[in-house]
Amino acid sequence: MFLSKLSKLVSPFLLLVGFFTFVQIVHPQGQGFDRIEKARMQDMLGIVKADLKKNYYDPAFRGIDIEARFKKAQDRLEQVTSTSQALAVIAQVLLDFNDSHLFFIPPSTNLAVEYGWRMQSVGDKCYITSVKPGSDAEVKGLKPGDQVLSLGGFRPVRKELWKMLYFYGAISKRDRLTLSVLSPGEEKPRDLEIMSQMKKLPQAVTFKTFFRLYDDFYEEENDKHRLPKVGGITVWKMPSFGYDPAQVDELMGRVKGGGSLILDLRGNGGGYVETLERLTGFFFDKDLQIAELKGRKPKKPMVAKTRGNEMYNGRLIVLIDSRSGSASEIFARVIQLQQRGKVLGDVSAGAVMQSQAFTERMGVDSVVFFAVSVTDADVIMSDGKSLENVGVIPDEVILPTGEDLATGRDPVLARAVELLGGKISPEEAGKLFRYYWKKD
Repeated sequence: MFLSKLSKLVSPFLLLVGFFTFVQIVHPQGQGFDRIEKARMQDMLGIVKADLKKNYYDPAFRGIDIEARFKKAQDRLEQVTSTSQALAVIAQVLLDFNDSHLFFIPPSTNLAVEYGWRMQSVGDKCYITSVKPGSDAEVKGLKPGDQVLSLGGFRPVRKELWKMLYFYGAISKRDRLTLSVLSPGEEKPRDLEIMSQMKKLPQAVTFKTFFRLYDDFYEEENDKHRLPKVGGITVWKMPSFGYDPAQVDELMGRVKGGGSLILDLRGNGGGYVETLERLTGFFFDKDLQIAELKGRKPKKPMVAKTRGNEMYNGRLIVLIDSRSGSASEIFARVIQLQQRGKVLGDVSAGAVMQSQAFTERMGVDSVVFFAVSVTDADVIMSDGKSLENVGVIPDEVILPTGEDLATGRDPVLARAVELLGGKISPEEAGKLFRYYWKKD
């Protein structure tokens, strides 16, 4: 089965990138929104409801009245005047569950969008973290370190930010967005209207092409594992857990040469359960139950098997931030609960559930594919608590300022090095790992 254990524990947007193989589709949004198209949207809503009712981990649906919720959405579909509005209605009915792994994956379109900037929550604020060279955002003077006060007229709130990105990245792509930003050291905010780079793809596109649109909307880092050393301290920037578990052995073999390890999970959205289990086993001298899975049916717990003589005995610090999700959050929390090391940085995403995607299709000659990610288990840690909508609270909270982001300083990594007996300035720490923009 395609959704094996290897692909179940991932954050929403890492999940979106990896579900589908090459399948040609015809997207519906180029058609007029007539009676037939409206009926198709109603049918799509019905399929989403059926997938949810059959597969959601909680048969009581967390106290939500499913029939009333979907009836309201059905009524709203009667009032909409475009396909994009209809898709927004279908998406919203799942978003209202406030479940990080329950969401609608809409049909692909042939319109790709690049907004030219990235933003991230830091503490209770939201900052621009990167601006694409040559973009309208750069021309308009948007810069890393600018605090985002509003986007499209709405204030970005930490717990809702991923929904905002989901909306603009998947449901309602825009040719321009308005931002109100405040630069470091300034007293008055600036209002900017930033044009997006819109690109039309062939009418028949693939799901792989489609889901790259989500990927492009997020700041990416080079996924090549580099393990620089600062004195006797190894720094491992791990962009995700989405790689072959066997590769953990090779990487940990390289880590052993260092006296201490900083595992940087900032921006790590999660990945494979088996990779999480394999990595965790390197840090303990006995088998360890990582977490229990609470679903409709009994499920096997997550278990890390010790690597025995191959285990890593050095000191450990784990770095996390607001974009650390799923597997990275679970790993950080295990290290805390077992008192194996320290966790530094910002509170993690609180997106820790297990889910399964259900691919659906409508039509015969004109086929439309879509999907629903349905949460099939809650993840309960050894302290009996779930991290969903809570996240991991670091042992030491360290938040970069707007000035840090503007100048490329990394006070979090610098502090971790200091705690392990080394020394590096925030300016030098900020140069260890560089972000890049994909070429058009």
